[in-house]
Amino acid sequence: MPSTLVLLVRHGLTAAVGVTLPGRVPGVHLTDEGRVQAETVAARLAKLPKIAGVYASPLERARETALPIARALGVAVRIERGLNELDMGEWSGISLKRVRRKPEWERVQRYPSGFRFPGGESFTEMQARMTSTIAALVARHPDETIVAVSHADPIKATVAHALGSALDLFQRIVIFPASVTAIRHYPGGPQVLTVNSADGDLAGLAR
Repeated sequence: MPSTLVLLVRHGLTAAVGVTLPGRVPGVHLTDEGRVQAETVAARLAKLPKIAGVYASPLERARETALPIARALGVAVRIERGLNELDMGEWSGISLKRVRRKPEWERVQRYPSGFRFPGGESFTEMQARMTSTIAALVARHPDETIVAVSHADPIKATVAHALGSALDLFQRIVIFPASVTAIRHYPGGPQVLTVNSADGDLAGLAR
């Protein structure tokens, strides 16, 4: 049966990971370790059969992760705004230590479907944006394999949708920097092949 394999890659490590909520703040780049992670995931993906395209969020950390992947595959990086990070509005750039003291933080963790970042996006809007973007990429690449470099929360929300899980449970999904999550899209619906694969051979994903 025809299908499209979407390989969702989280960007590599940045100085903000585990420290702040960077959101869409510009100028957040990969660390030296993050660049090594990007090269490593590129080498892992290069072992798969022909990959038709590499798409990336417009943010620097995603583009810097996508570049070595595209280079290893011999294709160009295509920027896809729908893969962007969750717009955290007024919370963008706030330290996690500070944000965890906010009374709204409990809602973010327990009831994200009912929360909107002040001046930013809601989690439901982000999930709808991501899933519609992935659907458009699948339609553009019938029976092919593509890479989409994005961010932790958008990938987690995409996995939850593919699994038919409530958005309010998506915080239970873990997505490490430079990890690979694979979802195969059939006409009848998606199948989740692997989540948060941070090392090892990906050959089993190929048909």
